[in-house]
Formats: sequence, C-alpha cells, structure tokens
Amino acid sequence: MTIQGWTLILLFVAMVLMLAKPVGLWLFALYEGRRTPLHALLGPVERGFYRLSGIDPTQEQGWRRYAVHMLIFNAVLLLATYGLLRLQGVLPLNPQGFGAVSEPLAFNTAISFAANTNWQSYAGESTMSNLSQMLALTIHNFLSAATGIALAFALFRGFARRSATGIGNFWADMTRVTLYLLLPLSVVLALFYIASGVPQTLAGSIDVTTLEGVRQTIALGPVASQEAIKMLGTNGGGFFNANSAHPFENPTALTNLVQMLSIFLIGTGLTYTFGKAVGNVRQGWAILAAMMTLFLIGVTITYWQEAAGNPILHGLGVAGGNMEGKELRFGIAASALFSVVTTAASCGAVNAMHDSFTAIGGMIPLFNMQLGEVVIGGVGAGIYGFLLFAILAVFVAGLMVGRTPEYVGKKIEAREVKLAVLAIAILPLIILGFTAVASVLPAGLAGPLNKGPHGFSEILYAFTSAVANNGSAFAGLSANTPFYNGMLGVAMWIGRFFIIVPMLAIAGGLAAKRHTPETAGSFPTTGPLWTGLLIGIVLVVGGLTFLPSLALGPIADHLAMVRGQLF
Repeated sequence: MTIQGWTLILLFVAMVLMLAKPVGLWLFALYEGRRTPLHALLGPVERGFYRLSGIDPTQEQGWRRYAVHMLIFNAVLLLATYGLLRLQGVLPLNPQGFGAVSEPLAFNTAISFAANTNWQSYAGESTMSNLSQMLALTIHNFLSAATGIALAFALFRGFARRSATGIGNFWADMTRVTLYLLLPLSVVLALFYIASGVPQTLAGSIDVTTLEGVRQTIALGPVASQEAIKMLGTNGGGFFNANSAHPFENPTALTNLVQMLSIFLIGTGLTYTFGKAVGNVRQGWAILAAMMTLFLIGVTITYWQEAAGNPILHGLGVAGGNMEGKELRFGIAASALFSVVTTAASCGAVNAMHDSFTAIGGMIPLFNMQLGEVVIGGVGAGIYGFLLFAILAVFVAGLMVGRTPEYVGKKIEAREVKLAVLAIAILPLIILGFTAVASVLPAGLAGPLNKGPHGFSEILYAFTSAVANNGSAFAGLSANTPFYNGMLGVAMWIGRFFIIVPMLAIAGGLAAKRHTPETAGSFPTTGPLWTGLLIGIVLVVGGLTFLPSLALGPIADHLAMVRGQLF
C-alpha cells in the first residue's frame, strides 16, 4: 500500500461526503414535488406528458396500487426489450449487420436491464446493434434507476406521513426523477466523457492500421451517452465486453474518478433526503455513517490483499502486488477502490477483472453483494434495503430495553418486522439455493473455467451478483448457456421485485400510523451507538448466512494460496 493509493481513497471519500447534502437537497425537492430551476425549461415537457397519458400527478396511490403500476410498467418494458432484441436483425441502426439475439440470451438480457442488474452474458460490441444499445438497454438504464428512486421516495413517505392512506404517485415520481435528475446529469456527464475521448457516434466500427502494420477493425458506437447513465443509475452494463477497463469507456484517471463518484452520487444523496423527509437530518447522517464505515472496511481489506500480492508468484521471484487482470493506467489502488465501490453499490461496472483478484481481495466484492448491497446500494434500492435492516435493528434494540421498538416516530410492530425479515431472507434463499443446484447439475458444473474452490466461487459470485442486482462477474464463468441464462434471469427478477413488494407493504402500513413523540425511554437512533448497532446487524445477518459458502469458496482458496497449492 502506498501514500498515493490512500490519498486517492481518502480524496474519494471526502468528495462523496461533500456532495451528499447538495444532491440530497435536490432529491428532496423532487420528493416533495417542488419547483426546481429546471422547471422553467422542462416543466412544459412534464405537463405535456401528464396530459398525453391522462395522469393526474396529484392523485395519491395506496401501496398496493403503487406496486401494481410499478410491476406492470416494468413487465411491459421487459417484453418490449425482449421483442426488440429478437427482431434486431431486421431493425435499422445495425451497421455491423448483427442477427437476432438468441431466445435464452434475449430473455436473460431483458430481465437483467429491467431489474437494474445489467448482467451481461454477451460481448456488447459483437452482439448488440446501435439500436439495441440505445433503445433496449440505455433507456432501461434510465427507467430502472428511476424506479428505484421512486420506490425509495414511497418508503420515505411511509415514515414521514401520519395517518395517511397514500404513499405518492408512481408515475409522477418516475417522471420527475427522470426529467429533472437523471436526464440533465447524464447530458453533463456524457459531454464530459466525449471531451475526455469516449466515442459518441452511430458508426459501427473503423478500420485502422497499427504502428506495427497490422490491420484492425475497432468497434465504435454511442458509448458516452450509455456510459453516463450506466454509472449514474448504478446500472453497470458496458457498451464493450471489457466494461470500464476498456479505454473507450474509461480512458483516463480523471474519468475513472468521475465514474466512481457517479456510482455513489445519488445513493449517498438519498440518505440526506431521508433525514429531511422525516424532519431530522441526523437520521440520514447516521445511516450514511454506517454505510461509509462498512465501505472503508471493505476498501482497506481489498487494497491490503491486492497490494500484498500472491505468495506463489513471490516464490517464483515475481515481487510486488497483484497486477493480474488490472489496467496499468489505474494500478492496484484505483482498481481495488473501484471494485469495492461498484459492489457496495449495485452497479456492476468494473475497471479490473475480479476473477483475477486474490482470494480475500475478491471475497470483499462478493460479501458486499451478499450484505444485500446496502453499503450504499443501488439508486433507491440501497437506502430502502438499509431501512429494512434499520427496522430489524430497532426491533432488536426494543427487545434489549423492553419497549415497543420505534423508529423516526413510528412504532415498529409485528407486521413490519415480519415483512422486513421476509424481504431480507429472499436474498440468501435464492443465492444459496440456486448456487447449490448449479454446483451439482452437469449444466451448472460446465460453466466454471477453474477447478476447486475458485470454480465454486465463480458460481457463487454469479448468483450473488444476479440476486443482489449488481451485474458484475468473476468472468471465469461461461454463462451464455441456456442453463445459466435461464437460472440467472429468474434470480435477477426475484432479487429485484420480491423485495420491493414487502417493502411497499411496510411503507403503506407506516404511512397509516400516527407519529409517536420521543420520550426519555426511546432508543436513540442518531448517535454512535445506533450506527454501531446498524453495522453489527448488517454484518451478523450477512456473516451467519454466508460464512459457510465463503469458507468453501474464497476462504479455502486463500488457504490453498498460502500453502502454495494450485488447482
């Protein structure tokens, strides 16, 4: 580890914390439906959309109606994407002449982008036309991210409102988030990427001759626009197979820093928005403190392991840290930081190959996802996932002090606890269940390219990434098969929407409750004790659930590496 590496990490953390409040204030204005400076320009567009679609943005929806509209909207988008990918060969803006995407791959990809997972069992530059990249995939990057933020707003209203029957209007939330947040920020970021050397063109490729005299065909396309929302919306789906390790997606150290900041920008801002929504910004800062503590622990371990390198290579006389699978222009520190950022949030973009990390260095990104990606999490999904753990934490605190648990003025009763446990339990049930199936069936065992515990880690990582809606991969798994396309597609859908429905039920129940003022006997939920309890609950639930599988995978892999054993 170096001073320069730690300077980058601490600079990144400082910038994230500085941006949390201004972004949170902007989000709070959208949460309340208040006018912003962009309304003068985009207000007519918003009102025109409502008139054309017959939507009354002031009409409140109960949690069931909110959930039904959200599910129908995402199901229609999924079917439209599947159809477009299957018809790709006869549609325009296909300069490379790519044919239709196969049925299993189209099924997997449609679910992947609808669920904000962006798992890619394909190489974008050799599979997807420009139309598919823009219309099928990039549009999903906007709308799946907007869905997550809208759902977070709904849960915030559950905590903030008193004796209410509604939790907002899904269509109004989606429209405002897309129009006044995601779209303008994406335009700014896309222009920055274009100025930094990222292509933005409808051309399919260009033929060049290298300095060595070799003729090459270099893929091009509308990369910058996809790159902007890919990071901002914690989507992660790359235009190219190498994702942000590709110089056309991530050309410089500055673009690398901006991409990492983009991944955390909205997630950290939403913590401040939550504090404003419930009338106590310290509540938001307490959640952010817990998130950043978990994040720094993960970065420290990953950077330490990657900087230490591989003892087997050291024994062969190759000194230094582990540079396998990393770009020289970023190095170990920036690669380790990026890996933890992208898996702490449900982004999945990568600037290095996680399969090539050391065993413990690769375990941290895996464990980040197994925690439910609540460290910062996906846009919206991270904060509402963390609030589920907060409900569990106040329940535990209530048991310890012998009082009915309360959180931000709302009594947490049996219904909320049961629904929170149900939502939290979905993730380990599907991850471990599907991993077990893939680890014994011939079709599943045909996927890993490595033997022993590392091969098991590749399977475990794939289903963890799918259910946690992350989308990153160990990249040593041959996943473009009917078995994995089907299994991972189902896992992604369950991981996204089977958590959302119980969460919205909690929001509806909380909104109907009265506010309970704090008393001397109330458990404080803003100080270091509360932050520590939150961290403890998240780690205990994740550790108890996944430690056996981690022992079979990365921990066993690490012990073998220390002994000098190869598989």
